[in-house]
Amino acid sequence: MLETQQTVYIVDDDAAVRDALSILVKSVDLNAVEFSSADEFLDNYNPNNTGCLITDVYMPGMDGVALQKWLIDMGSQLPMVIMSGHGDIPLAVKMIRNGALNFIEKPFSNHQMLEHIQHALKIDSERRLRANKNHQLHQHYSTLTPREKEVLEYLINGESNKVIAARMFISPRTIETHRANVLRKMSSESVASLAKQITGIRLASD
Repeated sequence: MLETQQTVYIVDDDAAVRDALSILVKSVDLNAVEFSSADEFLDNYNPNNTGCLITDVYMPGMDGVALQKWLIDMGSQLPMVIMSGHGDIPLAVKMIRNGALNFIEKPFSNHQMLEHIQHALKIDSERRLRANKNHQLHQHYSTLTPREKEVLEYLINGESNKVIAARMFISPRTIETHRANVLRKMSSESVASLAKQITGIRLASD
């Protein structure tokens, strides 16, 4: 089941910035959790957490670049918004190239920051919904028999029942039964929609 409660994680060694951002986030009825360093954030990191991460680029100890690399290595999908001072922009650009959504230069307006946060939370929701659907699809697929999986491959490649029957040396009526079982077990209304789902998963994993 998807976790619906999203949290904005704020990582900055400047307490004033953290407090201001926390107040801003809570002013629009969102959860906010503050961390004074990347290490403190990682000590409390949970891959099941939903929401987004706002982090400064340059901090004592582990900086934003190293934090991003750690999260990437761990397979984290948590959307990241970068806060950057003027001298940190080259590092911020590097983080964007490595997958951060965007960066905002200090000092920034509340309106700009909230736009970035709302965008990041939307991306997080979409990613997790897609992952949940894919997980369900894989679970359904695991219930198919070997023969049903074989029939499914022919179906999503656009083969007709008659052609599949000839390839598998069984009757078209038996293929029709397998087809019905496949659609029922995969909770799909049509072969076309099922093919679209499976193709989407395979493309995403390439």
